[in-house]
Amino acid sequence: MTDVAVKSPVTKSNPVMTHRQILFVIFGLMAGMFLSALDQTIVGTAIRTIGDDLNGLSQQAWVTTAYLILSTIATPIYGKLSDIFGRRPLFIFAIVVFIIGSVAASFSSSMIELAAFRAIQGLGAGGLMSMPLAIMGDILAPRERAKYQGYFLAVFGISSVIGPLVGGLFAGASEILFIAGWRWVFLINVPIGIIALAIVMRFLHIPRQPRHSVRIDWFGAATVIIALVPLLLVAEQGRDWGWSSPISIACYVVGGLGIIAFIIVESIMKDDALIPLKLFRSSTFSMATVIGVFVGFGMFGAMLTLPLYLQLVLGSSPTESGFQLLPMILGLMISSIASGQIISRTGRYRIFPTIGTFFMAAGFFTLTLMKYDTSYWQIAGSMLLIGLGLGQLMQTLTIASQNSVGLRDMGVATSASTFFRQIGGTLGTAVLLSLLFTVMPANLQTNFTDKATLTAALDAALDPTVAQAPENQGIMTKVYDPIVSKVTDGALTQAQDGVNQAKAAAASVVAQQVAAGAIPASAQAQATAAAQAQAITSAAAQIQQELPVAKVASDGTVTLDFSDATARQSFVDTIVPTIIDNASSSSGSSFDNSTMDDTAFLNGADPRLSKPLLTAFNQSTVLVYWVAMFVVLIAFVLTLFFRTPPLRQKSALQEAHDEQRHAEKDAASLEAEAALAAAEAGALVGPTARDEEPAGDAEEDVEPGMTRREYRETHQD
Repeated sequence: MTDVAVKSPVTKSNPVMTHRQILFVIFGLMAGMFLSALDQTIVGTAIRTIGDDLNGLSQQAWVTTAYLILSTIATPIYGKLSDIFGRRPLFIFAIVVFIIGSVAASFSSSMIELAAFRAIQGLGAGGLMSMPLAIMGDILAPRERAKYQGYFLAVFGISSVIGPLVGGLFAGASEILFIAGWRWVFLINVPIGIIALAIVMRFLHIPRQPRHSVRIDWFGAATVIIALVPLLLVAEQGRDWGWSSPISIACYVVGGLGIIAFIIVESIMKDDALIPLKLFRSSTFSMATVIGVFVGFGMFGAMLTLPLYLQLVLGSSPTESGFQLLPMILGLMISSIASGQIISRTGRYRIFPTIGTFFMAAGFFTLTLMKYDTSYWQIAGSMLLIGLGLGQLMQTLTIASQNSVGLRDMGVATSASTFFRQIGGTLGTAVLLSLLFTVMPANLQTNFTDKATLTAALDAALDPTVAQAPENQGIMTKVYDPIVSKVTDGALTQAQDGVNQAKAAAASVVAQQVAAGAIPASAQAQATAAAQAQAITSAAAQIQQELPVAKVASDGTVTLDFSDATARQSFVDTIVPTIIDNASSSSGSSFDNSTMDDTAFLNGADPRLSKPLLTAFNQSTVLVYWVAMFVVLIAFVLTLFFRTPPLRQKSALQEAHDEQRHAEKDAASLEAEAALAAAEAGALVGPTARDEEPAGDAEEDVEPGMTRREYRETHQD
């Protein structure tokens, strides 16, 4: 670990830090975390604009996947390397890598390039998010650590507020200083990163600890990559590939073999392993890890689907949805600060995972009660409950994991806790998004068989004023034009066939009369025209009675005119039962996943047109929240068996320092005891052969025949 700066009073011999020194360190940690947290919120807001500009919106998932894979894999590697080489150099390295990735991303010319550069950013982000927690574990006692969590949560709160604003500003600007607006989404990280780097270099100084091992678990790092890359890939892309497709099956097999290889390597490496298996001998660490996986599953499920719901169903802009998520951030900050203060004063924390999972489950349950027209404030209450639960869980589970290990394994235990929570989040993202879009087609089909909904939607789609409005062009093209064309073409064809049959029958009657001599052959054409005109008039009256929207021209051409509301409503009432019967008897859905791939067509659309789609999305989201609730309830049950030993009163650095001092005292005591024992043993030893030898000439006053023993006894005084 790096040497302490000259001005810093914190040394190896004095590892206790004052509150002022702790705050300086926290400023450095917050700067790095702010860099990563702000980037995620800005990119999330601007990604649609970026995809449109690079002509690769369908490849958007790869941008997210690349970042997620590298940040997840890098997390345990940072933790282990920081235990060997120190936290500060690894944290600085993470910031530098993140800045380099940001600069490279700003030069992207395609979504594939952007995905590669986001992977570089992810490599840095793995350290930006895990190192601060490990450093906090070093310098603060577990009881004191909880008090300072509010500072870090303030970082997430601020980034959640200004991130959408900054992202919306950059995404909405065509150019800023002659550079495309969206490229500033990544360039803004450069000045922020440089400031963070300067703060870290100036203030982040912690004492060096002796290296217990310099063996690096390269095989563990390789096997964790082999295990996670294919599994994360299939988790993110499985919906598009197909969960049982050959490439998905290949990912399952490679990932499974990678996990087996990783476990074998870690068992061989023992204490030098990337994630030492001995950590799981602690029931506290093991249970905290398992609960963290379930909490991560639910947390990512909420944070991923809620912005989508706010933007699609409530019609909020990306910037507005960022502000509307504030109740969850507020709840998270309140509960984290409150629980931190209680933990600091009492040293008790077992109750918080239980209360936290209960609040989360309650929040998800209230979300399952949402309807198409549910107000924002009801959703805000649900988000507040989820935030109150998360705030009690995130820091408590990390503190429990850190409290179960010593300084030697502080980094790897902290990164392992974060790592497994990220794995749970990845599973939550994959499972819940897959579920969301898998049930969407069926829910769309169901809503288009609801008589009231379908009647209102078709009446709007057939209204020329509504159908031709610019704001409805997208939804008409995407959804309603195929339906309208099918029903109108059928009605038009049937009406036209009726007129044509009437005309043909009139011409046939005239031909028969000509053949019978009743009409002269020279008058056949005139008679046929007159007969057909009369037939058209008669057929038109009958058609308009059956089909009020039909208009029959004098030449027999039939058109449909939907401008009259009464006639249009009559037509809709006629065709709706047929459409419902056909849809109900159909074995499949006329909609597929691509229907909601690009939801821009919903922006500003007539509510009657968008209601079936938004209701279907609401129903799909509610199912997602049911699943998330049951997963969190499993975590709730596990917390009832969560054994939590008392929190240590000293920081990891102080404990290591005290252990070293005790070891030095023990060594000094043993040395003193050995010397005393040797002295006592020397006093009891009898005359040796050498004592009986004659005294040499070197001794003074030596009498003839005097031995050495006799000489010492004589000169004793």
